[in-house]
Amino acid sequence: MDNFFLKLSIMLVPGLMAITFHEVSHGFIAYLRGDNTARSLGRLTLNPLKHLDIIGTLMIIVIGIGWAKPVPVNFNNLRSPKRDMIWVSVAGPLTNLLLAILSAVLIRIIVPLTEPVPDSSSLQLFLEPVLLMLSFSVYVNLLLALFNIMPLPPLDGGRVLMGLLPDRLAVQLSRIEPYGMIIIIVLVFFTDVFKYTILPMLGVMVHLLAGPQSKMVFSVTQYLMR
Repeated sequence: MDNFFLKLSIMLVPGLMAITFHEVSHGFIAYLRGDNTARSLGRLTLNPLKHLDIIGTLMIIVIGIGWAKPVPVNFNNLRSPKRDMIWVSVAGPLTNLLLAILSAVLIRIIVPLTEPVPDSSSLQLFLEPVLLMLSFSVYVNLLLALFNIMPLPPLDGGRVLMGLLPDRLAVQLSRIEPYGMIIIIVLVFFTDVFKYTILPMLGVMVHLLAGPQSKMVFSVTQYLMR
C-alpha cells in the first residue's frame, strides 16, 4: 500500500497537468477562432477538477495513458469550421509535446547540478522527487501526444484528417466517430498496434528529448508502471 501511494504521489501531478493542459488548449484555440462554448461553461481553467474524469485519471495511474472530460467545442461557431477544426484539434497534442520538451530540458539542467550534492542533503531530498515527476511528465506527455494523433475520430488526429480531406471523404470518416472509442480500445488492448507503432516512436522521442538522461526516464517509468 505504501508503494502504491508513493507511485501515486509521483504520477498524479504530471498526469493531471498533461490532461488538463491538453483540454484547455483545445478550448482556448477554439475561443480564439470564434467559439465561446468552453469559456461560457467555465472550462478555460487550469483547475483540474473542472476537467477530471475519474476513470481516465485512474487509467493514467494504471497503464500510463488516460483522458479528461473533453472540452466542448461547437465547430459551427468557428470562423472557418473546416480549417479551424485542424488548429483546435492539433492544439492538444502540440501542448503535450511542449510540456514534454520543457520537462526534458529541466531534467537536463537539474541532473548535472545534483551530481556533486551529497545524497543525504536537503537539496538532494528535494530534487529527487522533482526529477521523478519530470521523468514521468516526459513519458506521459509524449504518450498522450502520440496517442492522440492517431488518424481516427474522435481522437485529435482523426479530426485533423477530417479537416484535410475533401468534404465527401471527410463526411465518410466522420461516420466512424460514434464507434471510434470502441475501435481504439480493441486496437490498444487486443492487438499489437500500440506495441509496434506508438511505443517505438515514444522511445525515439524520449531519447531525442532527454538525451543522456533518457535511461533515467525509462527506469522511472518502468518502476511506476509495475
